[in-house]
Amino acid sequence: MGVRPYRSGRHMFNSNPWKLFESFLRFLQHLLSSHWRALLVLLFGVFLPLLVFGELAEDVWENEGGFPWDVPILLAIHQTSSPQLDVFATTLTKLGVFWGVFPVAFVTGLGFLLRRRWRSLTYLIVTLLGSIVINRTAKVLLHRVRPHLWQSPAPEYDYGFPSGHAMSSMVFVAVLVILSWNTRWRWPVLAIGSIFVLAIGWTRLYLGVHFPSDILAGWMASIAWAIGVNLLIRPHFHKSSAGKVK
Repeated sequence: MGVRPYRSGRHMFNSNPWKLFESFLRFLQHLLSSHWRALLVLLFGVFLPLLVFGELAEDVWENEGGFPWDVPILLAIHQTSSPQLDVFATTLTKLGVFWGVFPVAFVTGLGFLLRRRWRSLTYLIVTLLGSIVINRTAKVLLHRVRPHLWQSPAPEYDYGFPSGHAMSSMVFVAVLVILSWNTRWRWPVLAIGSIFVLAIGWTRLYLGVHFPSDILAGWMASIAWAIGVNLLIRPHFHKSSAGKVK
């Protein structure tokens, strides 16, 4: 029975360093070419919105009075006020949370439950509940007071940054867009959803209960959160085996 010769670990250092580097570059090129779409989504859908939100939050932390562009925008919107618009904005703004987003989200989740679309249901629940936690946590930490430039027809008394209505409407629309992206409904959902998000944001500014930066921060946080959770849960993923995971 022969004895295998001892092979020192030093042989790994005898390789040509340039060949090792070339091998690493080929691996990196293959990795990037295989996942470039996910990387772009991560960059533009998560990193950049979080960067904007972080910049806004940092300035709010240092200066609770707002940004130079906050008050001029609010005053310009307030110049369009009228009794009829007051009633319209007061009614429409309620659709951003309790009268609109929550009931529709509940019906949507019930549909996923009945159709056993577990990934979609999980994605919907985690994203919506997570956005509520993010919103409440940011408000408590940053303590930004709401604007008091005029008497609002629908006053709010808690902290204002980021806007809860802006977050709830944006995160729900983002969820619907992501879930419908591979269907023929994606463009109608995107168009109608965008109008809805902008309309809710307008109501918060028209009513004078949020600075524009509150709205922008809410949108950015919601986009980053919805896309980030999508990359983790992958609600479109399914496979066929003994059963079917959706």
